[in-house]
Amino acid sequence: MGEIQARMEGALARFVPPAHVAPARLHEAMRYAALEGGKRVRPLLAFAAGELVDAPLERLEVAAAAVELIHAYSLVHDDLPSMDNDVLRRGKPTVHVEYDEATALLVGDALQTLAFQLLAEHRVADDAAAQLEMVKLLAVAAGSRGMAGGQQIDLESTGKALALPELEFMHIHKTGALIRAAVLLGASCGKALAEAERTKLDRYAKALGLAFQVVDDLLDAEASTATLGKTAGKDSKQGKSTYVSLLGVHRTRELAQELRREAHGALEGLGARAARLSSLADFVVLRKF
Repeated sequence: MGEIQARMEGALARFVPPAHVAPARLHEAMRYAALEGGKRVRPLLAFAAGELVDAPLERLEVAAAAVELIHAYSLVHDDLPSMDNDVLRRGKPTVHVEYDEATALLVGDALQTLAFQLLAEHRVADDAAAQLEMVKLLAVAAGSRGMAGGQQIDLESTGKALALPELEFMHIHKTGALIRAAVLLGASCGKALAEAERTKLDRYAKALGLAFQVVDDLLDAEASTATLGKTAGKDSKQGKSTYVSLLGVHRTRELAQELRREAHGALEGLGARAARLSSLADFVVLRKF
């Protein structure tokens, strides 16, 4: 994990324009948002899935960076006053606090478009049709049928008590879609998987995407701001439904373990090549921040 995290830091530092290049303030803020922070869970998943298909590391680097740039843009916009109005992210002031709200909007826009630029200008698949499918996969995951749609549902749901299926539907889109994209993009960077293998990988990614959010809800309820690097207890203060508010802490912990077992079960039959994916399922569920 440490090697991949360090590799991704270097890759993102290369891909995001230097701060001295005009417009300097925008590029500086983009680097502030994308570099030196986060667990890089999505790149880790992309690299782990790439092991299943013997994907070249250079391809995985590009695909993982594209997903991480989408994730970084979403955090910048999520923290804006018009959204969650948060002042702390990854242990430092949010982009609109460090710079200004207009710059933060442009940072998100620019990081999003840079993600697709990377997938368009680097060879990450064996043929053009496969690469175009990768672009489509990321676009759907980030758009109205994925992350952006989930965020809209989240905004509409503030102050309302959601039923469990409604909460799950929201998080399948808001959080799960991009995690699924990270896994499937990594698996698209090498030799083609059999349909049955791809189905297993998809099941794994969906279970892990939900598990990630379930644990996030637990941490938001139990961990401190200093530990999380972002404002703790934010969801309850904003009147948002969470797995903890619906199920309680004990049942939420049980659900996280059930999803962990489901993720492990989805990998059965993929052999030693899936070992890192299996370990990442443990990491996501057992993490403390």
